[in-house]
Amino acid sequence: MITRRQFTKGAAVSVFALGLPSCRSIPKPAPRSPNEEIRVAVAGIRSRGRSHINGFHNLPNVRVVALCDVDTQFLDREAKKFEERGETVDTTTEFRTLLDRSDVDVVASACPNHWHALQAVWACQAGKDVYLEKPVSHNVWEGGQIVAAARKYHRIVQTGTQSRSSHGIAEAIAWLRAGNLGKIEVARGLCYKPRKSIGKVKGEQKVPASVDYDLWTGPAPLKPLMRKNLHYDWHWVYDTGNGDVGNQGIHQMDLARWALGETKLPPAVMSVGGRLGYDDDGNTPNTQMVVHRYDSAPLIFEVRGMPRSKELQEASWNSGGMDDYMGARIGVIIHCEKGYLRIPNYSGAVAFTHDGEKIESWEGAKDHFANFIDVVRSRRLEDLNADIREGHLSSAMCHMGNVSHLLGGEAAPEEMRRELETHPAARETLDRLLTHLDANRVDVAKTPLTFGPWLEMDPETERFRGNNDANRLATREYREPFVVPERV
Repeated sequence: MITRRQFTKGAAVSVFALGLPSCRSIPKPAPRSPNEEIRVAVAGIRSRGRSHINGFHNLPNVRVVALCDVDTQFLDREAKKFEERGETVDTTTEFRTLLDRSDVDVVASACPNHWHALQAVWACQAGKDVYLEKPVSHNVWEGGQIVAAARKYHRIVQTGTQSRSSHGIAEAIAWLRAGNLGKIEVARGLCYKPRKSIGKVKGEQKVPASVDYDLWTGPAPLKPLMRKNLHYDWHWVYDTGNGDVGNQGIHQMDLARWALGETKLPPAVMSVGGRLGYDDDGNTPNTQMVVHRYDSAPLIFEVRGMPRSKELQEASWNSGGMDDYMGARIGVIIHCEKGYLRIPNYSGAVAFTHDGEKIESWEGAKDHFANFIDVVRSRRLEDLNADIREGHLSSAMCHMGNVSHLLGGEAAPEEMRRELETHPAARETLDRLLTHLDANRVDVAKTPLTFGPWLEMDPETERFRGNNDANRLATREYREPFVVPERV
């Protein structure tokens, strides 16, 4: 459990100093009446957080009572919407002030990735249930700490992977795992999503006057702003984001693991990738393949941020200009002995023969926010569609791929092909990746790909085997007082 000194040092407000009871005294909650009002505070409301506000606002007997963001322009914008409806809502830039409020039952966080774990742990310790956006963590270790806090304090923590509330996808996966397409040979996630350059600045940038930059930075190193846009482009900087494998890709990573039925981290991982096609202030890959080696079947994940050709890159960056693999751009393909399953969106799936003949299809999804609130009331964890443990595993797999990338070095295509000779699915993926780069006129002799090492993972301890550098990158140095505690 975080100490009083750690929590209060340098903080504007301490919930313990304001009289929050000891976290250890929080009893296991009893089920609640469906008619009892659930009161929600939403943190991080620039973009995805607006969906949180609307999602909870539209549910019966649920009220959004507080909004939190370190940028006051977004607080003003969203508070005005409440005012226009004749409603009231409190606003704050300081997340910690939410924790001692007896009128807050649930905290929903759509803040940047580097804040997710600390907010979730603090909320669990304060006796709040949590709806936590994906990826639930910024690194491997953090996710395990959230799971531990959720279990210790008997909290309901839902991950924002809304495909888990699709009965269409659930039915398709059950059909698949019943053996209707034979043995699964490869599970493949795809994130072919256009990502333009974020530009390159010549020096330190001015932080918007509406932003408390110290609070925005939180657990990350407090550095000068060295990119054009503070908001959103943090995804492409490792201090705060995880690249597209951990941004959009976490959804598809989760679906691919769900299809395999794997309930632990993979025993091994490697990555090939780079930030190619432009020189900007981002440092996460815009082109990447991550190979997870499970005993059941390999799980391969692909990221492509450039269009399918240099001509399209010069003309238009949109989803229609992206590569397509077996009918999917942002989706999942499960390759099997007798055909394949395509999951092209958040709510449906289609099964095909190898010849492309449609066998079966499924469609339909329920409200992910509603599922969470139902379980907040019932306390039946088994009814939660995306429990924090599932979110942790899938998020950690994204982070594992990035650890391999960060420990990698330059390699020529033939060297990479030789290294993947005993992994035919990975080698085929590499060949397609190289073809994609060639179509975008990326000369890998001049701007080489980064070839990451195979890293062995102990699925029980969730630590890399015999690699101190990898384990160092599986966590981070935290900036006090924004420290994810070792003992929750």
